[in-house]
Amino acid sequence: MHQSRPTRLLRTLAGWSVVGIFFFPIYFWTSVAFRNAKDIFNWPPKIFVFEPNMHNFEEVFGISLSLGPQVVNPGGGNFYMAPRLLDSIIIATFSTLLAIVVATAAAYCLSRMQFRGRHHFVSWVLSTRMMPPVAVAIPMFFIFKQFTLLDTYTGIILIHAIMNLPLAVLLMKSFFDDIPSEIDESALIDGASRWTIFHRIVLPMAKGGIAASAVLCFIFSWTEFLFVLTLTQTSLKTVPVVSSTFVTSIGTAWGNMAALGAAAIIPAFIVVLLVQRHLVRGLTMGSLKQ
Repeated sequence: MHQSRPTRLLRTLAGWSVVGIFFFPIYFWTSVAFRNAKDIFNWPPKIFVFEPNMHNFEEVFGISLSLGPQVVNPGGGNFYMAPRLLDSIIIATFSTLLAIVVATAAAYCLSRMQFRGRHHFVSWVLSTRMMPPVAVAIPMFFIFKQFTLLDTYTGIILIHAIMNLPLAVLLMKSFFDDIPSEIDESALIDGASRWTIFHRIVLPMAKGGIAASAVLCFIFSWTEFLFVLTLTQTSLKTVPVVSSTFVTSIGTAWGNMAALGAAAIIPAFIVVLLVQRHLVRGLTMGSLKQ
């Protein structure tokens, strides 16, 4: 149906308005990172007109961004957060890889293989996702202490992978269910093994599901707060935990917190960019001809 020019104009304006509503908080938070304290607390607030500077980033990361890589905070004080950003990247990356590897194999089995109690097992996986993390934080602390996993990369990577596993399994199962099982049957008739079918046929067709699951696992690990706070003590902290410590004798350091938050957006944004071309469902359309 042909739309009139005013109707198209209204739809365009409505679309840009929705984009602006969702983008404005990100813009404002990022702009706070480039303001001095006076501009942050001005009333009425300066939304677009202010004098930008890199002072907050220099304090947070301990380098001078205006005069070269000179150390501003060599002692690594409260606001020296470069190692914490690296901790978050390592934990989120490896926990995502571990969760995706296990979830992909488990989801394929749940989607393709028939065994007793299969539907009950799927319901149990879903129920574990409903359990609040605070219910298991203290028991996990004593378990990790017994196995000397407190304050270690291995411990946090394991707990984040376990936390993301139910969601990844259920999401990957839905993608495998969308792939016609007749493809597997045809390959079995041609003499292919289950392993060959899985990694040569099914996995390439499920790239969209793997990409979507990986993005969600990475973001959930990147933003997780409670387990890192409970299971780490001194040497290992992630961005959400250290951002809660931006408190000085005169109050909360909003500029420093905004600088760390703005920098923390970049790795997640890069991950989404790397997998964006796979984030489209329906890659199996036309694979099976009736």
